[in-house]
Amino acid sequence: MTRKVMLQGTGSDVGKTVLVAGLCRLAKLNGLTVRPFKPQNMSNNAAVADDGGEIGRAQWLQALACGVPSSVHMNPVLLKPQSETGSQIVVQGKVFGQAKGRDYQRLKPQLLGAVLDSFEEIKAGADLVIVEGAGSPAEINLRAGDIANMGFATRTDVPVVLVGDIDRGGVIASLVGTHAILPEDDRRMISGFIINKFRGDQSLFAEGTQAITQYTGWPSFGIVPWLKAAARLPAEDSVALERLSRSSTGALKIAVPVLPRIANFDDFDPLAAEPAVDLVYVRPGEPLPADAALVILPGSKSTIGDLADLRAHGWDRDLAQHRRRGGRVIGICGGYQMLGARVADPLGLEGAPSSVPGLGLLDIETVMATEKTVRNSAARSLQYDVDLNGYEIHLGETRGPDCERPALTICGRPDGAISGDGKVMGTYLHGLFANDAYRAALLRSFGILETTENYRASVEQALDDLARELESVLDKAWLQSLFG
Repeated sequence: MTRKVMLQGTGSDVGKTVLVAGLCRLAKLNGLTVRPFKPQNMSNNAAVADDGGEIGRAQWLQALACGVPSSVHMNPVLLKPQSETGSQIVVQGKVFGQAKGRDYQRLKPQLLGAVLDSFEEIKAGADLVIVEGAGSPAEINLRAGDIANMGFATRTDVPVVLVGDIDRGGVIASLVGTHAILPEDDRRMISGFIINKFRGDQSLFAEGTQAITQYTGWPSFGIVPWLKAAARLPAEDSVALERLSRSSTGALKIAVPVLPRIANFDDFDPLAAEPAVDLVYVRPGEPLPADAALVILPGSKSTIGDLADLRAHGWDRDLAQHRRRGGRVIGICGGYQMLGARVADPLGLEGAPSSVPGLGLLDIETVMATEKTVRNSAARSLQYDVDLNGYEIHLGETRGPDCERPALTICGRPDGAISGDGKVMGTYLHGLFANDAYRAALLRSFGILETTENYRASVEQALDDLARELESVLDKAWLQSLFG
């Protein structure tokens, strides 16, 4: 019979995704067939699952930790924010529709069937399924119709471990307060708690864990330190923005403006891992650094909306100056669309119907189309004559004279565009920089000769390190109950 456990948090960003990934890898190392599951995720960091369709990038990473193909059933409901109040809804990998927050609350009971069907798919043939909650079960205003936390746990009889983040402070109050506010049926689902992101001498918190147990009756399953291996993993969905400030003192400065609806920002993690690269994430209110050799415009869930914000922050002027200085620019997906002369959305797929001027750095135009491209893709760089793999998730068709100089071929067809002087390039392919040969060729074009040889192997090693660290700090009896 398949064993099951669900990690829920006292709030968002408590580190559930990393803990699930680490436990998945630990179970795999113990010889189990293990799979991840997240009923509902909210993220613009999406992946294309091995069976086709979109899932949260975090569940793709967790599948990697399990050593199994990723599936749309691992994340049956994915919400992709398009505005302050509304999101695109993806169900079992395919676009289901769009809804604002209040409307989505009414939709959730309709989605429960898909969630339960996907859970049965994931359980089939698995020794263990590790489920990740979303947000917090203490959000009792959202409990009616809940499919992400206790609504799912009570329906499927999955025991819950509650995770508290001590780094943000108030962890005792957050755990005890969650116990106090939950209805009895939900409270009974919680089998214990984990303290996460601890720094320093853990013995100093012994009285803290005792107090939590005294108030709640829940046992402690361990205190997890700040996991250094987590920084070597691809960026997560919701907690990644905390890590976007990381940089080094590398010789080559690369700047990435952080747009409000930035998507698939783990595209840049392989560059951040290069010792010779100083990757700078530029926040709103900050100028693009004048000494950056390369500026990369990231993907976006709302190209026209983010293009307006880019102009509002003055980054269009910074980019123009960067080009006059001879600097290079790469645009990926939505960033590629922004580089053209115009972006048109006549059907209002991203918002109100509109047509706006682009940045004019490539002689192309984009028209948003109803059909969404979602696929894993084999490609070849025409610039550097190397094979690579990646994935596409985008709306829109892009045409223009600069497309006669494609950046890549994807499955044999031309993709992207390059400016006449070769210094501006755009493509729809995500995952570009995770390809070692492409990344090395790009960095060589800037004079960087020493590069990381195998990025994927470094991620696998980070998952192994994460698993072993969790094994050393989590309660042995609890782990034994999971692994059998």
